[in-house]
Amino acid sequence: MTTRTLSIGALALAALASSAAIAQTKPAEAAKPAMEKCYGVSMAGKNDCAAGPGTTCAGSSKVDYQGNAWKFVPAGTCASIKTPKGMGSLMPVKA
Repeated sequence: MTTRTLSIGALALAALASSAAIAQTKPAEAAKPAMEKCYGVSMAGKNDCAAGPGTTCAGSSKVDYQGNAWKFVPAGTCASIKTPKGMGSLMPVKA
């Protein structure tokens, strides 16, 4: 009976430890900054996605600051990003 009690106690302790580990990871996830798509700011081949007709997705932009290619940036910073072709945009930029 002592072995059974120790086994149950060990299982309970393991459950508590795993719950504590899970609880610690959630606040870190919540600390991630909000991100938004910013068009016209990526370098050629460095976009996150959506680079127009004839392209697939991430890394497929053909030129620097391509207006229909976007990059994830911290929320609220897109319009303040200055490029040689103008400022970043929350909407695709027509060439």
